[in-house]
Amino acid sequence: MKSSIHFPAERLQQILNSAIDTGIITLDAEGNITSWSKGAERLLGWSQEEMLGKTLIEIFPSNEGAPDLLAAELADARLNGKGGGEGWRMRKDAGRIWAVGETTPLFGGEQELVGFVKILRDRTEQRQTEIALRERTRALEILNGAGTSLARENDLEKVVQLVTDAGVELTGAQFGAFFYNVINKAGESYMLYTLSGVPREAFSKFPMPRNTEVFAPTFLGQGILRSDDITKDHRYGKNAPRRGMPEGHLPVRSYLAVPVISRTGEVIGGLFFGHADTGVFDEESEKGLAGLAGEAAVAIDNARLFDAAQGELQERRRAEEALRQLNANLEDLVRQKTDELTRNADALRQAQKMEAVGQLTGGVAHDFNNLLQIIVGNLDTLMRTLPPEAGRLRRAASQAMNGARRAAALTQRLLAFARRQALDPKPVDANALIRGMSEMLHRTIGEIYQIEVVLAGGLWRTEADPNELESALLNLAINARDAMPDGGKLTVETFNAHLDEAYAAMHAEVIPGQYAAISVSDTGTGMDAEILSRVFEPFFTTKDQGKGTGLGLSQVYGFVKQSKGHVKIYSEVGDGTTVKIYLPRLIAEGAEDEVAESAPIPEAADGEFILVVEDDPDVRAYSVESLRELGYQILEAKDGPTALQLLAAHGPVDLIFTDVVLPGGMSGADVVAKVRELYPEMKALFTTGYSRNAIVHHGRLDKGVHLLTKPFSFEDLAVRVRDILDLK
Repeated sequence: MKSSIHFPAERLQQILNSAIDTGIITLDAEGNITSWSKGAERLLGWSQEEMLGKTLIEIFPSNEGAPDLLAAELADARLNGKGGGEGWRMRKDAGRIWAVGETTPLFGGEQELVGFVKILRDRTEQRQTEIALRERTRALEILNGAGTSLARENDLEKVVQLVTDAGVELTGAQFGAFFYNVINKAGESYMLYTLSGVPREAFSKFPMPRNTEVFAPTFLGQGILRSDDITKDHRYGKNAPRRGMPEGHLPVRSYLAVPVISRTGEVIGGLFFGHADTGVFDEESEKGLAGLAGEAAVAIDNARLFDAAQGELQERRRAEEALRQLNANLEDLVRQKTDELTRNADALRQAQKMEAVGQLTGGVAHDFNNLLQIIVGNLDTLMRTLPPEAGRLRRAASQAMNGARRAAALTQRLLAFARRQALDPKPVDANALIRGMSEMLHRTIGEIYQIEVVLAGGLWRTEADPNELESALLNLAINARDAMPDGGKLTVETFNAHLDEAYAAMHAEVIPGQYAAISVSDTGTGMDAEILSRVFEPFFTTKDQGKGTGLGLSQVYGFVKQSKGHVKIYSEVGDGTTVKIYLPRLIAEGAEDEVAESAPIPEAADGEFILVVEDDPDVRAYSVESLRELGYQILEAKDGPTALQLLAAHGPVDLIFTDVVLPGGMSGADVVAKVRELYPEMKALFTTGYSRNAIVHHGRLDKGVHLLTKPFSFEDLAVRVRDILDLK
């Protein structure tokens, strides 16, 4: 006869509590807790007093469907005699353990279900070891796969993309990027090369990263930078203007960056990875990424060597092909060289012709402009002094003044074509200049013509003489009007352009580089090839007698060339004409364009002395009389030595107003230089009808030199003198 052993409840609880590494929990038939061992308390944190009468729902993760998990476990125990499994179980302190659990049913004497017993064992440490081992295996598989792929690949772009993709997979990042270590002159820019996890458009609208405290350690090769939340890093957000990520940037909280360093020690670039959540990357991510960066450096070095070898091989093949072609086409090459020499000879003759015209023009310009100065100056005086009732004389004087000004403009156009005019270049925004000319263009060409202005956004600034640029555009507009006698459309357009080496090789005097370009197009009659070949020649015109000087396009040509630019004309009979002006991009920041304001003619302050040095007695007389009329006290000299003697006797003056070309062995520049040996702050204003190189070099005024070109008016003289005197 079998006997049963019965333990009191207290003794049973004592037995259960002795298994401190195992949680033992009993439940009634409805799943309510009836006992809770000390082992369960140690594993899960709740005491027996806290859990009696409750269900086990609290230990199951709520985000995994806790009620369903508990119900399924109890159902399995009822039907199959055992329920449970392994998984994460929650603790009272909100932590969690990886538990292996088994629930079995308890039956009464009549084999009716009276409850359940659940046994839990903590396997967290083993689980973490398994996860780490699995993660390490995954990382090794990724690195091995990447290494195998990189070893097979010689295309540099594919190499870098493989590395970036592998980095995203390895670290669990949302997105990754590789930036080449390409630094601009300011030491600020890095070039985006590949992206993974997001389309390229997600970054292309933002500027390249700059040399900030966050990026510098990577691009300087100082080591890996990892942050659980980069926005909380002490190096973040210290650089103007954004003080952090620009608006619309992908959200980055977790941040991991590693330099890619060549075997030569060169920092090739950096791998960057990000995630919108915090705390995504850990020490294992760092280790894996360090290995990947090493593989990337070797692969990039190899790809570069392969590219260099391929380039050398291709160059050798090109040389061999060129030699073969040379041998096969020697006759053609000789003919081409002969044609090239002929073209060069033509270009040389054209340059010599322009030089001859320039020398002839320069020689005439000085004396001619002195004569015009006398005429313009005295007509100006006559018009200011004639009484209002002398209408006939005032009209005659006005007509004579118009003729003198046309003569002066003709001389300036000749000088412009021959590149002998003294330009005063300034930083110019061509868009702003054209907007300012809009009303003038409409007035100039008339109402029957339609004008369309298309201004490019982000147009580069250039450096040019704004007055001469306006004059050039006005000449083009007038030519366009004359080519459309029955009306038509004039289009003025701006754009940025790059003239490359190939283009420069086909066009004389073109320097490869970046240009701000202006295009002026019309819908007029157009020109044939013969006319097109001569349009820039001085005095060449297709207009009727008396309707054109033939100097308009010559002035445009000379101004653009003197400004180190390029001008190109396209035309076909019946299809209109387009003239494109290319002016070199101004890289340095310049002052904003000045806006002239009309003001009354300025006069002298009390006691201001001016020394006038001019060899032509009539020009000197006009200058002296005009300055005295303005209230200045005057000393006058006919040459340099006389001027120095006057200053020695009188002492310093407020301003020297001198012609550039003087007799007596001293130029105006020599006089000013000699005076400044005694009086370094002496102010000077030069005047000339034409000066080849005394104060003008390479077509531009020397720095700090002020010039008033002859012929000048009373108002021109008054304003220019006052401007120089008021300079600080």
